[in-house]
Amino acid sequence: MILFYAFLAIAIVFVFWVIAKYNGLITLRNQVTNGWKQIDVQLKRRHDLIPNLVQTVKGQMEFEQETLEKVITARNAAISAKGIADSAEKENMLTGALNKLFALVENYPTLKSNENVKQLQEELTSTENKISFARQFYNDIATKFNIAQQVFPASMIATMFNFTPAVMFEITDAAEREVPNVNLSLKK
Repeated sequence: MILFYAFLAIAIVFVFWVIAKYNGLITLRNQVTNGWKQIDVQLKRRHDLIPNLVQTVKGQMEFEQETLEKVITARNAAISAKGIADSAEKENMLTGALNKLFALVENYPTLKSNENVKQLQEELTSTENKISFARQFYNDIATKFNIAQQVFPASMIATMFNFTPAVMFEITDAAEREVPNVNLSLKK
């Protein structure tokens, strides 16, 4: 009889452990989803600001229509992205196109001094910062979720209930990984 109660106690502890691990994985998965939704909100804001910026600079940048078209094409591709990995890739392309546009704006004194362009650039820069922070939060929580799935014995629960690892945001452009060359000498 004692053996039966010991087995029953072990079985009850095991069931509660499985429930606790399962609930922990569900909690982390929901936090990962929330992290992605926070990025999505900022990306939507970014996508809404871009047409305003392009419309504002379009008239004065008639020689740079190709750059403007690339920004709009990259924006449209980013909007149509499916899933986190696809979104990350297309958003990186959009970032590159925006960086080229901002560099060109510097060559146009009238645009550079235009209050609308300044305001839109500031809003986009602020949004880019928010996207960076949201991606950092997402990667942090996604890492916790992935670790929780991979450590033993919780990995058995994750496998049993078909949990899949979260996709991480990564730098895909090799140029972004390069260390900038900084020269602080006063010589030219």
